[in-house]
Amino acid sequence: MDSQETIDLNNPDFYINRELSILDFHLRVLEQAVDTRHPLIERLNFLLIFSRNLDEFFEIRVAGLLQKFSFDAASVSMDGALVEDTLKQISDICHQAVEKQYRILNEDLFPALAAENIRFLKRDELNPEQAAWVKQYFREQVLPVLTPISLDPAHPFPRLVNKSLNFIVSLEGKDAFGRQIALAIVPAPRSLPRVVRLPDELVQGGDQHVLLSAIIHEHVSELFSGMVATGCYQFRVTRNADLTVDEDVDDLALALKGGLFSRRFGKAVRLEVADNCPKHISDYLLRQFGLKEQSLYRVNGPVNLARLLSNFNRPRLRYSPFTPSVPSVLQKYDSIFEALKKQDVLLHHPFESFTPVINLLREAARDPQVLAIKQTLYRTGADAEIVKILADAARHGKEVTAVIELRARFDEESNIEVANKLQEAGAIVVYGIVGYKTHAKMMLIVRREENKLHRYVHLGTGNYHAVTARIYTDYGLMTANPELCEDVHKMFQELTGMGKMAKLKKLLHAPFTLHAQLMAAIEHETQLAQAGKPAHIIIKVNALTEKQLIQALYKASMAGVKVDLIIRSICCLRPQLPNISDNIRVRSIVGRFLEHTRVFCFANGGEQKIYCASADWMDRNLFSRVETCFPIDDPILKKRIYKDGLLNYLADNQLAWELQANGVWQRVEAKQDEPAHSAQSLLLEKLAKL
Repeated sequence: MDSQETIDLNNPDFYINRELSILDFHLRVLEQAVDTRHPLIERLNFLLIFSRNLDEFFEIRVAGLLQKFSFDAASVSMDGALVEDTLKQISDICHQAVEKQYRILNEDLFPALAAENIRFLKRDELNPEQAAWVKQYFREQVLPVLTPISLDPAHPFPRLVNKSLNFIVSLEGKDAFGRQIALAIVPAPRSLPRVVRLPDELVQGGDQHVLLSAIIHEHVSELFSGMVATGCYQFRVTRNADLTVDEDVDDLALALKGGLFSRRFGKAVRLEVADNCPKHISDYLLRQFGLKEQSLYRVNGPVNLARLLSNFNRPRLRYSPFTPSVPSVLQKYDSIFEALKKQDVLLHHPFESFTPVINLLREAARDPQVLAIKQTLYRTGADAEIVKILADAARHGKEVTAVIELRARFDEESNIEVANKLQEAGAIVVYGIVGYKTHAKMMLIVRREENKLHRYVHLGTGNYHAVTARIYTDYGLMTANPELCEDVHKMFQELTGMGKMAKLKKLLHAPFTLHAQLMAAIEHETQLAQAGKPAHIIIKVNALTEKQLIQALYKASMAGVKVDLIIRSICCLRPQLPNISDNIRVRSIVGRFLEHTRVFCFANGGEQKIYCASADWMDRNLFSRVETCFPIDDPILKKRIYKDGLLNYLADNQLAWELQANGVWQRVEAKQDEPAHSAQSLLLEKLAKL
């Protein structure tokens, strides 16, 4: 090529549709359900994760597209696609995916589970004793909480909760008032378990279950005395669940509480029905929900797969348990503060324990020399140990400040509860900045030592949540570095007070300096390559959608920079385009643990720079959220992240997928005579106790 200027980097052909890219990630998750390298019950779990992912995809992404289409049908995405065309592609892909999902369940997983004596029995598979027990269970446990709703002029079609299990029943005969009712709705209360385990004395060993849908279906006629149920068909509606709250209010928490209820009854975006449901009934349901045929999904099995998993006591069919390790330096000292005075501590979850973070907070809460604790909370949980420790610290006179992001999607209610608990304990609770979500993960402890105040900090790529720290990969840095601690102090001042942008020495932070510094770092590598010097960029994030960064990476590639991207889900960049992105390789790792680390590595002419961050490379993270990006300066820790967190993943030939120029993700297969290499397995062997 003659010049970069001859290429229009706004060409839609250079980009991948954002919505289709995240859908591709969900399909990679679905593929794990057929991968026999995973234990059987874990394969079933991947199938159910796909269901939950798809639910949220419709609740948020499809709902958003439908809303956009109603306001501006002519709008186009980065790849030049009209909203209507994207919705059509989504419908085609999702219908094929759902059909495949149930085929995997019925033809692969259910038979494999049955071979292990784990069965989900259909109504006609129950023996007389089991049928009698199910009948009694229905009458004692199910019938008392069911509310059948006849459909007639006095009983219009009911408002049904988002993703709830329901039945539409066709009837013949007259009710107690002499009315001829043709149809009725039976909602299944959410308080009822969706999977019912049969008593041990009724099975010949193993685990045998009956689905709630089968139990209701078998005995639905008992709800309509004097009438005959001629058909009973399960269905489920998915609604728009994106919560929009006017932030120009006096009390954000109060406004969110009001919005949480409305989320349950948002506009319908998808209808799932049993595949044996007659067309005239499914058409009737579509009309009631204001949906078109492309929003209808006929399924060969339970419509609420996300709640199918039961607690099977089968260790052989699950991943091998492991115990996360604790860095040796923390075991040498009685106090974490003393350890941090000696050196920085890097934690790589889940291979290394999250307990040191909790212990640091607990020690601070009990230490009479600690004066103040400040912490951001995004997704933590009202019953989390961290919340209890913060509350105890506040009760014992510590100056506790919690910056709680109430608007963390689907965790709003839990976060409001966290805020209330901390406020009741005497902590100072703030909700961040109006118009910007606080997504940064940071903890600051102020301690008096020999009449001087010293600070200790924890910074992370993931949330302060002990449960997800066992299943998400994340980095956490504990440090007493004065400059980093001062920067974190300034960021808390920025979040809780009012004033000019904080001038930081080491931290990069959004929405202020992070994007510009990333652009500058890419440009520096580009200039090095143009000067004939080695240049390399490795980025590991959950998603890459921000157009300016994508274009900067294209320019870097055209200049000769080697670019390796490890992207878990969304990637709008199109790699391996001739003369555009020849030098860019994109891979995704999907396995036992959800990849969540954000690491940015720039070769920097031999003086390598490595950052960890709370931010993905998305518009919302870089411009609409408060995020932190912290440098790893310790040479040992820097080398460790480079080797374990980056090169290790680039060498994976077991769990990896590579993105092709045509937008298709292709599994990475080990080459002939190449040893099998799983990044997650290596880290388990290296850091955890198996």
